[in-house]
Amino acid sequence: MKRTYVRPTMVGERFVANEYVAACHDQNTVYKFKCDAPGGRLYYYPGSDGKVDGVHDKNDRAKFLGDYHPCSKKHEASTTNVFYDGFVDYNWNGKQDSGEGVIVWRGPRNNNGHATTNLDMNTWETAKS
Repeated sequence: MKRTYVRPTMVGERFVANEYVAACHDQNTVYKFKCDAPGGRLYYYPGSDGKVDGVHDKNDRAKFLGDYHPCSKKHEASTTNVFYDGFVDYNWNGKQDSGEGVIVWRGPRNNNGHATTNLDMNTWETAKS
């Protein structure tokens, strides 16, 4: 059986994406939230209990940030920033009581204190930066 000669050819295919795939997740996304907690002594929990919702494990120690006054600004903070459970001590007893829970953002350089009473971060407005 005799074989016939077939000339070699090169065939290429062009890749055309037909779906959007988010590979970087929230890298360029920011949360928009209002610094609206009433004034008082601001505390935060440096440790994490696995979720940020203004409620924390009673065995953890809170860290005092200072006297807090809301700036009432709508902040934009990267979703990769760290947010903390915390509380504003309205009655000055040094512990978290019912209704005092807040979410704390330490600012862009982690040296400040901003607090919101909106404890459900899933409802916060987001935007691409």
